[in-house]
Amino acid sequence: MDVEKIFHMKGGIGNESYARNSSLQKRALDMVKSIRIDTIIDLYVTLTPQSLSIADLGCSSGPNTLSVIQEIVEVIDEASSKISQPTPEFRVSLNDLPSNDFNSIFTGLPDFYKGLLNIGKEGRKRSRAAPLVFIAGVPGTFYGRLFPANSLHLIHSSNSLHWLSKVPPAVYGEGGKSVNKGNIYICESSPAIVSKAYLSQFQDDFSAFLQSRSEELVVGGRMVLIFLGRKETDHQSERGNAFLWGLFAKAMAQLVSQGEVAEEKFDSYEVHFYAPSKDEIEDEVNKQGSFEIDQLEMFETERPGSGGMKDGEVLSYGTMVSMAVRAIQESMLQYHFGEGLNIDHLFDVYAELLDEEIVKEDIRPLSFILVLRKLFT
Repeated sequence: MDVEKIFHMKGGIGNESYARNSSLQKRALDMVKSIRIDTIIDLYVTLTPQSLSIADLGCSSGPNTLSVIQEIVEVIDEASSKISQPTPEFRVSLNDLPSNDFNSIFTGLPDFYKGLLNIGKEGRKRSRAAPLVFIAGVPGTFYGRLFPANSLHLIHSSNSLHWLSKVPPAVYGEGGKSVNKGNIYICESSPAIVSKAYLSQFQDDFSAFLQSRSEELVVGGRMVLIFLGRKETDHQSERGNAFLWGLFAKAMAQLVSQGEVAEEKFDSYEVHFYAPSKDEIEDEVNKQGSFEIDQLEMFETERPGSGGMKDGEVLSYGTMVSMAVRAIQESMLQYHFGEGLNIDHLFDVYAELLDEEIVKEDIRPLSFILVLRKLFT
């Protein structure tokens, strides 16, 4: 399965779209806002570039990316005013896989630029022009080079680096059959080779990511990276990300038992996902050697009191999570299982399982924010 060609968030603005089902990701962004702002201010005051080049990697679709870019512009506009410097122009590159629906982002540009005019109105009282912001879409995988050498000042990526470039090949044994039968990720019944394969793929991918970015960032440039992870060495010892995938596998197994999904198809499906630990992240950064870790903090995304609204009805938390996963995984599921998969039924079952579990004990998926500073060329 060619992840680069197939994997993408659900485009458009419909009920199942990523644009409508990415509020959990927005909550994660909001929780680490202070770290992001402090990093942006320190970067600007240290380098004071006349033109600031920014890349958002894994921008996906929907409003979250532009909200971050607007935040960056506002913060630097204010910081430049305080040190009596002109506001730099901003050159922004929004990156995702070629299959991504970039149109869902760019349809939000009119509102984005209206927001910049508001900054300008405040600025003109200080005899300052509105900030100039140039935005371009850059398709391609971030596990390789995307930009010219020494061309970027700031790289931001949120909820993307836990997605691997591919399912680890070692998960598949002789004849291409998965050795992780009945599972789609690392779980208690997975053979030891499965967790080793996933770790190895993460190491290869994250190393390639760091090497590419080290060539693209200027010295002193920063990366602000937010991605899912885990606290414990053992993937199964916490009710977090691995637990959520375990419940999704149970939902699939129910469809198999009801004759809606072929068992062979289920057994051959694996997710290209990995939730690293703090030590695993630090090891790869230290091995690559071009970056200093300014901050590496673990946090738990706050669970909303309710799952939001749909068609005027309050959604359960389980339904909210299920719809978020659907917006992310639907492209991969449709490719693997084909049109015969009743995807509505699958995610209804998943939502029910989530709601049943949340009553017993809270589910706590964890994330990291990693701030890196480039040391040398």
